[in-house]
Amino acid sequence: MAQFKVNGEGKTVDGPDDMPLLWALRDNLGLTGTKYGCGTGLCGACTVNMDGAATKSCQVKLKDCGGASVQTIEGLGTENSMHVVQKAWLEENVSQCGYCQPGQIMAAAVLLAGNKNPSDKDIDEAMSSNLCRCGTYPRIRKAVKRAAELMSAGG
Repeated sequence: MAQFKVNGEGKTVDGPDDMPLLWALRDNLGLTGTKYGCGTGLCGACTVNMDGAATKSCQVKLKDCGGASVQTIEGLGTENSMHVVQKAWLEENVSQCGYCQPGQIMAAAVLLAGNKNPSDKDIDEAMSSNLCRCGTYPRIRKAVKRAAELMSAGG
């Protein structure tokens, strides 16, 4: 069992200590925006913001979540009040199949929270552990830069 915040709300998840956070989010809390990709932390589809860091939720055990603050794609923004990264993703038409996009968006949001004007190298490094089978990397980089512009313009 673990008590932690998810998208700003206190949650208690009853499960085995070795349950991955990914399954706690999806199965116990019904937050299915965080995707299962590889289960080994290599693809990034399950990326969430955990205590300010882009984190592969398939690699975090429930026992290690006590007191943590977790933000999922559901907590980033809504259709009526999108986060700047979500706005930029739509403006730049990033998604192709879309499966990896929640993890991509969460990684980009974490990057921009700490670096308001990332270089191409900064973006490539921050996004390198999030894979896209469709190869939308140039659009992802363009969207991250667009989100930075939107942030500097107030939103």
